Amino acid sequence: MATYVGILVSDPWLQNQFTQVELRSLKSHFHTMRRESGPLTLADLPSKMSKLKVIGENLTEEERESFIRSSYQNLKDEVDFELFLRVYLKLHASASAKLDTPAKNSSAFLKAATTTLLHTISQSEKASYVAHINNYLGEDKFLKEYLPIDPSTNGLFEIVKDGILLCKLINVAVPGTIDERAINMKRVLNPWERIENHTLCLNSAKAIGCTVVNIGTQDIIEGRRHLVLGLIAQIIKIQLLADLNLKKTPQLVELVDNSEDVEELMSLPPEKILLRWMNFQLKKAGYKKTVTNFSSDIKDAEAYAHLLNVLAPEHSNPSTLTVKDPLERAKLVLEHADKMGCKRYLTAKDIVEGSPNLNLAFVAHIFQHRNGLSSQTKQISFLETLPDDAQISREERAFRFWLNSLGNSTYIDNIFEDVRNGWVLLETLDKVSPGIVNWKVANKPPIKMPFKKVENCNQVVKIGKLLKFSLVNIAGNDIVQGNKKLILAYLWQLMRYNMLQLLKNLRFHSNGKEITDTNIREWANSLVRNSGGRTHMDSFKDKSLSDGIFFLELLSAVQARAVNWSLVTKGQNEEEKKMNASYIISIARKLGCSIFLLPEDITEVNQKMILTLTASIMYWSLNQPGEEKPSSSSDSENGSQSETSNSTLDDAASESSLE
Repeated sequence: MATYVGILVSDPWLQNQFTQVELRSLKSHFHTMRRESGPLTLADLPSKMSKLKVIGENLTEEERESFIRSSYQNLKDEVDFELFLRVYLKLHASASAKLDTPAKNSSAFLKAATTTLLHTISQSEKASYVAHINNYLGEDKFLKEYLPIDPSTNGLFEIVKDGILLCKLINVAVPGTIDERAINMKRVLNPWERIENHTLCLNSAKAIGCTVVNIGTQDIIEGRRHLVLGLIAQIIKIQLLADLNLKKTPQLVELVDNSEDVEELMSLPPEKILLRWMNFQLKKAGYKKTVTNFSSDIKDAEAYAHLLNVLAPEHSNPSTLTVKDPLERAKLVLEHADKMGCKRYLTAKDIVEGSPNLNLAFVAHIFQHRNGLSSQTKQISFLETLPDDAQISREERAFRFWLNSLGNSTYIDNIFEDVRNGWVLLETLDKVSPGIVNWKVANKPPIKMPFKKVENCNQVVKIGKLLKFSLVNIAGNDIVQGNKKLILAYLWQLMRYNMLQLLKNLRFHSNGKEITDTNIREWANSLVRNSGGRTHMDSFKDKSLSDGIFFLELLSAVQARAVNWSLVTKGQNEEEKKMNASYIISIARKLGCSIFLLPEDITEVNQKMILTLTASIMYWSLNQPGEEKPSSSSDSENGSQSETSNSTLDDAASESSLE
């Protein structure tokens, strides 16, 4: 089996400016240009590079031409791929300098963490995340001989290279995400076992809400520090903000006065809820200012001093509010936090410098440790009157994480709120069917006028009908109004269309025919039957699928060594079914399937999610080279050595993020 190498360029510095995902996308653009016009010269690039995002959107063709003329003497020089990359870097830097604006999205940290072209890392953040890992994974049976990590070294970037720590960190953030039976856990892993672990890690990270558009398995193997640290930061952030919702912490209802306010609170992203909680407590302390961010508003540490005095008055120090030097006040704040038993996550210097990531982590940990909210029966019982549809909740989660995996400009925290202006839906439609959106009549956020949102959503519905979605009695205004069932119905058809198009593009032998749900089911049944399997799927709502055996046989059929059958249960009761379902999801992600379902979707035979699982496995299988690959050494502990691929169901869309 040939070792995965990725796209290489001769200049190491140039290589290090890009992730493998970016290199694949840029090389695809480069080859497309060559196919369209033959050999490229520097003079051709100003017009040819208009389709590249950031460059095309923010520099005119005249600006691109002027920049290239000032940078290169002979515009008749032929352009090879490496020169193309150098021009791209320079134009990208010029476009970014021209913009010179921070991300407006409240969840920008989740997206910015894995972007490239900025390679400095914060030593304070690294030290904080290392301390977090040492604390939460220090007693792990497998990892304890490698921990604690010394934050003053680069040991973190070495230990992540086998993928085990990252997989376990994901399970700390969202328990049960990865079935540890699927992780290759040996002292010495061969290259393919490492790639499998990284593939499992990245696909699982997507499934808990991380944005990993610009990071691939090779980036982790090479220990790209800014990318690794960005991924770890996202995982830790998800863990720290996990309780900031009414299901986990119903006491948050104390922050609002009536049912309308509760619905508004439920729609807010976790960071906004955390800010609202902080200001709620600060109001009790008589603090006059409103904290609107985790950076400039808390640099003087006064807000922290008042917050901790309210939450833990028994540890208060009068000097904290009288001292004049912000750095000294920050030190006293941290002493107060220590007495409360709160982990620091930051230094006094980080507070006065306004480190947003570390301050957010610090406040989130304070909330987890002591939120100061009451448990009034009247308020908590009020929540029982709110609708709680588990099916809607699971579908919203799956669609939300799928949309975020595509690398859209806006990070989705709540589908029913965040798609109401239509922009994210238009972006997604343009990714799954390039060129279908009329951007000339689209309205870019922020959108203040309601009719502008309706215009966007009308185009969303119009395109849906063009793609033959079933949209009876659905109008653009239904999306603007946040109609949950109609939004979910639209998103399901959009996700399904994306899957079927990707399969159609792969199946060259289909002669351009549309792929149907029946084709997918017949493919799966045929593969299981031909490999000697004993199960059969009558439909995507076949109740016999609940034990998971069919999908385990399917995974074994597409990759003979994928499943360790000694770890499979008979699926005769609910516990055994759930164990099999958890194993199926992790094995599929380990192969390279980008899926967003939960074990319950298999055990309860959720028709939509069963279809996405089967289609994802089909896509991965058809994407593999036809020739037989030699197998690598077996892993009796974990069961499985599987062929992996960086191509997943959403890669085709996500790689277009440079366009």
